[in-house]
Amino acid sequence: MTGVNATGVKESERLARVVLSRIGEPGDPRLTDLVHQLGGEMVLASLRHQAADRELGADLAERLESADPVLELERASAQGIRFVVPGDAEWPAGLDDLAHAPHLHERGGVPVGLWCRGKPRLDQVTEQAVSVVGSRSATTYGADVAADIAGTLARASWTVVSGAAFGIDQAAHRGALANRGPTLAVLACGADRAYPAAHRSLIDYIADFGLVVSEAPPGCAPTRIRFLARNRVIAGLTRGAVVVEAAVRSGALNTANWAGGLGRTVMAVPGPVTSAPSAGAHQLIRARDALLVTSGEEVLEAVGPIGSFTLEDPREPEHPRDRLPRRERQVLDAVPLVQAVDSSSIARTAGIAHGRTKDALLVLHRAGLVEHSLGRWRVVTDQESP
Repeated sequence: MTGVNATGVKESERLARVVLSRIGEPGDPRLTDLVHQLGGEMVLASLRHQAADRELGADLAERLESADPVLELERASAQGIRFVVPGDAEWPAGLDDLAHAPHLHERGGVPVGLWCRGKPRLDQVTEQAVSVVGSRSATTYGADVAADIAGTLARASWTVVSGAAFGIDQAAHRGALANRGPTLAVLACGADRAYPAAHRSLIDYIADFGLVVSEAPPGCAPTRIRFLARNRVIAGLTRGAVVVEAAVRSGALNTANWAGGLGRTVMAVPGPVTSAPSAGAHQLIRARDALLVTSGEEVLEAVGPIGSFTLEDPREPEHPRDRLPRRERQVLDAVPLVQAVDSSSIARTAGIAHGRTKDALLVLHRAGLVEHSLGRWRVVTDQESP
């Protein structure tokens, strides 16, 4: 098959990438960099030539021989999974940034392709997207914060991206879904599988109303190196990463490192200083690698277009005494809270002439800040707080 489909990708190129996706390891830069530079067809042809000359290992040569990309695509399609490659209309441009990012832990490069399960187009669902990641052993505090941030993003029509793991990932997905917002799960196993198995219903629900994505082909099991490779895809699909509760060796920090390397906005939520699950997040903030955020609104302000989500600095509600001139404030501070006294006593305490003190007391009385009875003055009870 050498035809060109409606997206401009030759069918032979797509089939070559299917084979490479099956025989290669996600994020292996020896493969991803070559495919990005030369194309899938040329790389596959070179591998087959080496296999014919017995330059490849027997296991890889055998996998090349047994690969059937047409059947692979048919089986995937029967499960509602499609294979999206560079050049497709729904390929997100942000993923191409991975070609220029530093390879962390030797897992990098632009994916050969992504297996997508769900109806939304990948480029559209990630046009406005933020990842919310963190510890699998999340505290109640962390899970609540992650769900709240995700809910705020969802209500603003921003996609929440995470890895469908226990803890923060699960809370983030559920926070988005509870607010009827888009969410995307990037898996370290095939898009047809569920890891952890206990999240089968959650992942299926995401596939029904959002998108489940994997660099690994259907049927693949999760491995440690696939989790590391998965993290760069999460970073590449989003405009920023929010780390909520991450220990010092958390995989979420790897996602944050990828996001920083790609020029994305890295954010972290602070926790109690004695909390081990927040130690990694605190280190990001301390090293100035991450912006401190405490709410979804602050995340939107950081990643949204300039001026679109501007927040005012937090401050206490204005009190009537805040608008008082200096003299009236000085007199008010001299008025007792419990035992009423006469104006001359107030004048002595305030250090202001008696006549001016009486004028100030009349202003305070009209403002409802002091009360007067039988020639004596005291602060109005419900106005006692400064």
